[in-house]
Amino acid sequence: MCKPNSISVSPPNVFSPINECKSIGRDNDTVVADMDGTLLRGRSSFPYFALVAFEVGGVLRLLFLLLASPLAGVLYYFISESAGIQVLIFATFVGMKVSDIESVARAVLPKFYSSDLHPETWRVFSSCGRRCVLTANPRIMVEAFLKEYLGADIVLGTEISSFKGRATGFVSGPGILVGHNKADALLKTFGRTSPPEIGLGDRKTDFPFMKLCKESYIVKAKPEVEAVSHDKLPKPIVFHDGRLVQKLTPLTALLTILWIPVGFLLACLRIAAGALLPMPLVYYAFWALGVRVTIKGTPPPPAEKSTGQTGNLFICSHRTLLDPIFLSTALGRPIPAVTYSLSRLSEIISPIKTVRLSRDRSTDANMIKKLLEIGDLVICPEGTTCREPFLLRFSALFAELTDQLVPVAMSNRMSMFHGTTARGWKGMDPFYFFMNPSPAYEVTFLNKLPNELTCGAGKSSHEVANYIQRTIASTLSYECTNFTRKDKYRALAGNDGIVVDKKPKLEANKVMGC
Repeated sequence: MCKPNSISVSPPNVFSPINECKSIGRDNDTVVADMDGTLLRGRSSFPYFALVAFEVGGVLRLLFLLLASPLAGVLYYFISESAGIQVLIFATFVGMKVSDIESVARAVLPKFYSSDLHPETWRVFSSCGRRCVLTANPRIMVEAFLKEYLGADIVLGTEISSFKGRATGFVSGPGILVGHNKADALLKTFGRTSPPEIGLGDRKTDFPFMKLCKESYIVKAKPEVEAVSHDKLPKPIVFHDGRLVQKLTPLTALLTILWIPVGFLLACLRIAAGALLPMPLVYYAFWALGVRVTIKGTPPPPAEKSTGQTGNLFICSHRTLLDPIFLSTALGRPIPAVTYSLSRLSEIISPIKTVRLSRDRSTDANMIKKLLEIGDLVICPEGTTCREPFLLRFSALFAELTDQLVPVAMSNRMSMFHGTTARGWKGMDPFYFFMNPSPAYEVTFLNKLPNELTCGAGKSSHEVANYIQRTIASTLSYECTNFTRKDKYRALAGNDGIVVDKKPKLEANKVMGC
């Protein structure tokens, strides 16, 4: 292994700062950039290893990585950069299924990588016609983000070793891509006769590959700059998965590990309060237990059965499977909910009645009509949750069944854990939401849909659904999309969100949870 100080390179003043690099007229140029500290503002890769460790291996793997990080730091800064990175790779990956690592790299990491892009590096990188990233990070961790969201053509990274589909924790030849290994990888890819036009790096171990480029620029750690805003990315991140809300530093990783047992007990107490107390008291119990519920707008009164009035159908935006419960909390009375599917555990602990949709249009329509004859009902027509400020396409079936439509804009806030998942066990969704120190929900009741805008007045069901989608999006300052449940699961889980049940006595297809 090469020590950073033993590499023979030119002094730093040979390279100009990144802000002096021109980005106009670069359509035919090739750029090669390092990742940590260059393409990303952060110089440490620990947060991303910690994400993989927690999302694949759970809290015990995160603890193992945290215990190994002091050794990795000593090796990295005082002995060998490559040795320090090898310790992080071993502690994170050893024994993991390669397919699980790839899944996290595709569904979880892009959200965190995209929030830390260096503006000057991105200005230059995005202006070039051919883009290459040369990084010491494992290629399996970074390739999906770099190619799909940043338009990278080539990703050269450290290759991890595997045996029978599981990572061994070691790396394949030529080893960790630092120092001269980076230069060798660059030469192998581009050759000596056609070097890249631009090389971008931030540290001494990047200098060997930077010297091989026609122009080279250094990205300095100071002064600190603001990350690239999401609206300037070539592709917005609409869907992402994973339980953690924030990136983990060693300190926040330790706090998270210590909080989980406390948070789980607190979540059990909060869920018990919601399930056992009368609904008019749940609002106050939640406040006493640190769950904030904000109510805006004026909800309609319950339907009067004596007059033959059918129930109101509350049309909610979908943030977590707890949306109907917080709607009931805001109203002070339990409102039954129709769902596309729910885990058995969630059904058991739910304080409100839940009815599964069959995905058969005629069957579902008849069932919803019968429920509305009994009283009010809530439905989330997106069919699945979305964490970002976007609304998915609304199913139009609800608009055909009643004209008593009440749009409800739902939003929430979580500081540690997400209360939704596409890859994990959905039975834990409510627990993770309530494990947050002080989770919050905002329920905004909008005006009941005027009769002239309903199907009863001649509007098509799609017109009604699209109008309600736009109304809720405008209230929340969200963006409407045509994405569906299938789009989400294809992006995050590599499937259509359908599980084939092997038991022949049950339905052949069951849709995965909310």
